[in-house]
Amino acid sequence: MDVRIGDAEREHALERLGRHVGDGRLDLAEFSTRSEQVTAARTASELAAVEADLPRLPRPADPERERRVRRTVLAAIWGPWALTAVVVLTVWAAVALGGGGGYFWPIWVIGPWGAVLALGTLTGRSVAGPCGRARTGAERVHRVHAPS
Repeated sequence: MDVRIGDAEREHALERLGRHVGDGRLDLAEFSTRSEQVTAARTASELAAVEADLPRLPRPADPERERRVRRTVLAAIWGPWALTAVVVLTVWAAVALGGGGGYFWPIWVIGPWGAVLALGTLTGRSVAGPCGRARTGAERVHRVHAPS
């Protein structure tokens, strides 16, 4: 016994066919023929037969997942900087309170490093990949979550 489909499934199938046309896998005549078959389909197997010779399309990106990955990447990048900043500022403050500090040397530790991180974060090129080439956000997400 085959499962019956509804309008939502037909609409999704038509959207997928449209993406296949956009990718050049189907011409307009094939799209028209297959669209009629999708519209007439009543069961899941009839719908699957229309797309049987086409590759599966990648799932659209999940914006919430991308935000979580971006937050994780930014925390991994900025966390060591923040920890280092706290340590050097604590050392400087201890020395200054002991009467030996006047020159604010932590700026040379946290300043340039923070500037590089800020520039990378603002431009979206905050993680260097192989050979120093910065990976885009999509490449980072793919690499982190690529199937083994």
